Formats: sequence, structure tokens, C-alpha cells
Amino acid sequence: MGALSGVKVVEFAGIGPGPFCCMLLADMGAEVIRVDRAMNVGNDLYDPKYNSLLRGRKNLALDLKNPDGIEAALKLCERADILIEGFRPDVMERLGLGPDVVFARNKKIVYGRMTGWGQNGPIAKTPGHDINYIALTGALYAIGGKDKPVPPLNLVGDFGGGALYMAMGALAAYIEAQKSGEGQVVDCSMVEGAASLMTAVYGMLADGRYVEEREANRLDGGCHHYNVYETSDGEHICIGSNEPQFYAEMLKTVGLEQANLPEQTDRNYWPVMTERLAAIFKTKTREEWTELMEQKEICYAPVLRPSEAIKHHHNVARNTFIEVDGYPQPGPAPKFSRTESKTKFGSAFAGQHTEEALADWGFTADEVIALTASGAAKQR
Repeated sequence: MGALSGVKVVEFAGIGPGPFCCMLLADMGAEVIRVDRAMNVGNDLYDPKYNSLLRGRKNLALDLKNPDGIEAALKLCERADILIEGFRPDVMERLGLGPDVVFARNKKIVYGRMTGWGQNGPIAKTPGHDINYIALTGALYAIGGKDKPVPPLNLVGDFGGGALYMAMGALAAYIEAQKSGEGQVVDCSMVEGAASLMTAVYGMLADGRYVEEREANRLDGGCHHYNVYETSDGEHICIGSNEPQFYAEMLKTVGLEQANLPEQTDRNYWPVMTERLAAIFKTKTREEWTELMEQKEICYAPVLRPSEAIKHHHNVARNTFIEVDGYPQPGPAPKFSRTESKTKFGSAFAGQHTEEALADWGFTADEVIALTASGAAKQR
């Protein structure tokens, strides 16, 4: 099932981008095993069913301070194609699970290292979160209102600049390893991923089209034809009428087709035009504007709450959201024409599948019994 069917992944439990990356791989058919900490078994802070990032893979708990636990982890790596870890630099080395040790057991494995700052550099070993990583790239500065930057959830660093780049890098290295017979380390830094996402902005900065002020540029709320507007019912709609033909259709729909208006691209008039459009959009409800604009060549959408997005007719038609563990959540993406991606099952508790997963990965019944008896492995 899935484009990655047959690919085996060992995930060392972490938070944020590592789990999201492994969720994507599992959705596309990879057999992912999540190696959790034995100390977490029975100590879950909340029901993991609501942590959708953990869906689609079995959870095995090992004590990585126990030599037998380390040996079990290395045996898993021997049977894997890809390893994903998200600890600070040198943590895996201190555990005895660094790249050199793992490559000695499996020279073809791809060793994915997910960090905020990268494996080296002046601040590589300091703690941080998404907000810190994207601050270092110019991305945080560029997002928000005039008064201050606003963190865009953790979409740009953790998930966009982290998980997606790790998935791409790990799969690229996996493809290369099938040809060369040798694996390699993928050093995925959220700083570098987020900086990469800013590539177009840096190009516009270089030629003067990007102004280093928030709400002063075409795509940051600075212009009237790519903006969010409040409606009469207190909701919001957005338009993205950048191209002249879409802009013309938008003006026609709001009744400004015959008006004597400044050039669309004249920055000097963007604030005035924003105010003018804001007054117009305030005259109707969000639903009324949707009925008028949704099927037209405008680049329009209503601004939906997450609970509303689940029910939108386009998302329903495309199965954008699926039900797992009894509640709706975003489904696998992207879609494939032949090797359909599917979520195999929901999220697991720490150690929920320890004995089963060890057996699945080639451990004998006696080995499983010995590992659990010594505390090197723990079954929930």
C-alpha cells in the first residue's frame, strides 16, 4: 500500500518536525516504527489519539540507557532503510547510536538528523523552537502587522522548513543509496529549510521589489488586491487578484469597473484602495460574497475556521479530511493516481506495540522475552 511500500523506517521519538515527517512517510506506505522511551510507558500526559502526528506506525519502547536496549535499537537499524532522529547534536553519539556506529551495522541506511540550528555552528547545541529558527532567516520579521512580527503557528520552521525538507532529503538519499549501495547523513536544519522557503523574497529584496517593512509588499497584506477583508457579519474573505485579468473581474464584481482608479501596481495608492475595498466588502456577509465570487476568475476564498474547513464542499469532494480514531483530521497528501496513500491506523501509546513490533522486525520470541524481562524493552 502506498508509493513507499516496502521502505522501513526507524523513528527515534521526538516532537514536532520528526513525527510529522514520519507521519508523511507512513501515510505514503512506509513501515515506520517509533522507538519511544521506556520511561514514558504508562506516563502519557494525554491520550495520543489526538496527536495525529503519531498516526500510522507502531510504538516500541526501549531503555536507551540500557546496553541491551541500545543493542536492540541497533538491530532495528540493521533492518531499516531510513533512520530519523531529532535530538540535539551529539546526543545520539553519547547514547552509542551515532552515524559511525549505525553505518558499521548497515552501510546502506539513510541517517536523518532533524535539528533547529543544524549539526554544527556557533549556536548548534543551544535549545530553540520554531519561532527562534525562523527569526534567524528573516521569515518571522516579514510576517505580521506593522507594529510587530507574528509567529505563523509553527508552520514555517517545524513543518515547512523542517519535516518537509527532511522527508525530501531522506527520500533523495534513499534513492541514491539504491544506486551507490551506501547511505549518508541528512543534516536537516529548520533554519536552512525556512531560509529556503524565503528564496523568492530574497530575490525580490535584491532587485528592490521587496520593502523591508511589514504590510508594505504585495504578499504580506500591503496591497489591496492580495488581502483579507472583514464582512458585514464579522467574518472575513480574501482575494488574491494579482494578475490584471483577475483584478479586472474583481473590480467588476464589486462595482468598481467603471471607476477612475489608479494603476493596480502603484504602491502609493495601495492604502487608499485597501480602505475603499474594505468599505465595500463590509456591506455583505461572507456567504453573500462567496455566492458572488467563488466561481469567478477572481482568486477568492472565504476565510474559514478549522471546524468550518472540514465541512467545505470542495474539501469534502476531495476527501481532504479523513476520520481516524473517531475524529476528522487532514488526510494523506499529495494524492497518487496508482499507489494510493492511506492512514493505516491511529496514534499509539508509548510501548503499545513493543512485543509485536520486535517480532515484526525479526526478533525471536526468546529475544523479546529477554528484552522485556531485563527492562531493556517495555510493553504497555
